[in-house]
Amino acid sequence: MAKGLNKVMLIGHLGNDPEVKVMTSGQSKANFTLATTESFKDNDGNWQEKPEWHRIIVWGKLAEICGQYLKKGRQVYIEGRLQTRNWDDPKSGEKRYSTEIVCSDMQMLGAQRDQNNGAGVYDGGERSQNDSSHQGYAQASLSHSTAPSVSILENEKDDLPF
Repeated sequence: MAKGLNKVMLIGHLGNDPEVKVMTSGQSKANFTLATTESFKDNDGNWQEKPEWHRIIVWGKLAEICGQYLKKGRQVYIEGRLQTRNWDDPKSGEKRYSTEIVCSDMQMLGAQRDQNNGAGVYDGGERSQNDSSHQGYAQASLSHSTAPSVSILENEKDDLPF
């Protein structure tokens, strides 16, 4: 019998630039938030979107890659595991909890969004699926897991709230 499974796979957009720190051990650590969006029809038949925010923690070489290449608004595939931390709040003395995703794999998807345009327009425009250069669809991954293809997501970019 299996002991359990703790695996998370997300596709979303960064809510902030990654914050990278080098720990006293010499290992790099990156933190950022990721927004995923659920689309659904309300009782009146109108499409609604509900964002969900996730805290992402990345360690080692992958943390350095995140710090170098990821920016707010960038679409990424994240794979990892859930981890809950707890601590006592020094001001109130209350027990605090934070559930985070510890990332083991990351792939950049889509083109970098233009941060100067509040409408969230993508740089570069449409690219054909057969474009062998894939100049707006960079990928960075330390493992060889399979992420959803970019071509599936190209048609959905107009549905995103960013």
